[in-house]
Amino acid sequence: MKIIRAHHIGMCFGVRNAINTAFDIASEHPLSILGDLVHNPDVVASLRDRGIRIAHEIKELRTLDVLVTAHGISHRRLNVLNESGFRVWDATCPLVRKAQQAIRNLASTGYHPVVIGRRDHVEVRGLTEDLPEYDVVLTESDIQNMAEWPKLGVVAQTTQPIERVLHLLELLRARFPRSELKFVDTVCPTTTLRRTAAVELARQCHAMVVVGGSNSNNTRELADACRKVCAHVYHVETAADLREEWFVDISLVGITAGTSTPDSAIDEVEERLRKIAGEQALETDQLSPEQMENESAMARL
Repeated sequence: MKIIRAHHIGMCFGVRNAINTAFDIASEHPLSILGDLVHNPDVVASLRDRGIRIAHEIKELRTLDVLVTAHGISHRRLNVLNESGFRVWDATCPLVRKAQQAIRNLASTGYHPVVIGRRDHVEVRGLTEDLPEYDVVLTESDIQNMAEWPKLGVVAQTTQPIERVLHLLELLRARFPRSELKFVDTVCPTTTLRRTAAVELARQCHAMVVVGGSNSNNTRELADACRKVCAHVYHVETAADLREEWFVDISLVGITAGTSTPDSAIDEVEERLRKIAGEQALETDQLSPEQMENESAMARL
């Protein structure tokens, strides 16, 4: 059995930066993180090992220093933090900040804001909480339930698949042919790169292992994309989740991982697969995190 990693895999620059920022601050000051920094059990355990607290509401914060995650928060919540006397460290991903600015600009110029994304996702809440009115759409029924507006200004949750975004844009145009529609592309190109690389690899493989937290939206999306082209796709959080019986009569296995998955988790999954295979894995050439940054998301800022 051969094991191949996707060309683009694992942690994105926004999440990596947020984690490193948290570690740096915690080395000098007690630190709380407002919300989940990542949906990955290994990273969460590492944060807790360093004494970093995780609070899901402002009222739960117990330290002077507070870190805003890569998902970002609304200006309203940021103002509450500042007015409450917290020392705020903002690790919002630059691409999320771009989306926040885009939707504010659309709203201020007379467009009714529309976000393509998951209504309950923390990033989407950060995009919409400052707005007096807006719509969040993810399905055709969401669009059918919208009221008509003269002007629609559309952005996307940064981790949404570009194919879904383009499809929903067409549905919006068909539903509201008399409305002026303006779309600002806020989809994260790093996420798109990983999805494209994963699907291309999955087409060639007999089985695909997708590494990432069970609560990670982008990892679930990645697994779903692979399932469209590969019959055997397994979403695992850690190497311990792998089962030998999955790989009976399998000669080629691909590995990909969500954008919140640490390198160590990917390495451990690969090592476990090597033991199952009984031979050394075959790896594709990969880009370093720095190269991925330069050629993908940051190039579009």
